[in-house]
Amino acid sequence: MKTNLITREGLDKLNKELHYLWREYRPEITLKVTWAASLGDRSENADYKENKRLLRQIDSRVRFLRKRIEAVKVIEYSPEQDGKVFFGAWVEIENENGEIKQFKIVGPDEIYGRKDYISIDAPMALALLKKEIDDEAVVKTPTGKQTWYVNKISYSAFTV
Repeated sequence: MKTNLITREGLDKLNKELHYLWREYRPEITLKVTWAASLGDRSENADYKENKRLLRQIDSRVRFLRKRIEAVKVIEYSPEQDGKVFFGAWVEIENENGEIKQFKIVGPDEIYGRKDYISIDAPMALALLKKEIDDEAVVKTPTGKQTWYVNKISYSAFTV
C-alpha cells in the first residue's frame, strides 16, 4: 500500500499533468477520433481505433489522478525537522566501502523519472527516518543487511 504523502512540488506536478491531459491532450485526441469516425467504416479504420485507445488511456489516467490528488496529504517543511531525516529531506549517505548516495525522500507518486528521489516507503528511507548526521542506518535488503552512515541532511537541494 502506498503512503499518501506528497511534497508541494509533487502535488503541483500531478495537477499540471491532470490539466494537460484534460484541457489540452484529450481535446486534441477527441478531434482526431471525430475526424476518423467521419471517414466511414470504423471496423478497419486504424486512425479511429488508435485514437479511441488513446482516449481510454487518457481517461483512465485522469480518473487515477483525480482520485490520487484527493487522497494525498501535502507535507510542508517545518524548521523543527532540521538536523534529522524526515519526509522531504535531501540526504547524503555513505557505506563502509566509501560508496556515497544522495537522494530526496518523497512520496511514491514523485519518484518516476527521477534517479535522485526515493519513496518514503522504500526500506532505505524507513531505515533513515529520524536519523541525525553521523548516525548509522541498517537497511534490510534481499542480499542481507547493509550499514549506511548519514553525512548530510538538508531540506533544500545539495549544491554540487
